[in-house]
Amino acid sequence: MEIQLIEKDKDSIKIQIKDADMTLISPLVKELLDDEQVSEVKYTTGHPELDIPTLYVRVSAGKPQTALKRAAKSLSNTYKEARDRLVKDLK
Repeated sequence: MEIQLIEKDKDSIKIQIKDADMTLISPLVKELLDDEQVSEVKYTTGHPELDIPTLYVRVSAGKPQTALKRAAKSLSNTYKEARDRLVKDLK
């Protein structure tokens, strides 16, 4: 997976996410939508063969890159907890 910055403003950011599938994107978008500081989230795929999917995030407070980092960290913690429980239960 490769992430490329397309544009960044004081309250919005647009990135391209190459080689990501919906298994990653769906939870990330949901986590961003659940964030009270995020006012808008758009994920556009475009043409499957010609376009690289883009993620657009606008915030009402704070920095958009901070919102993305917060969402990624939250997901990382969620999956780490699930992994730890699974490992413990399978011993």
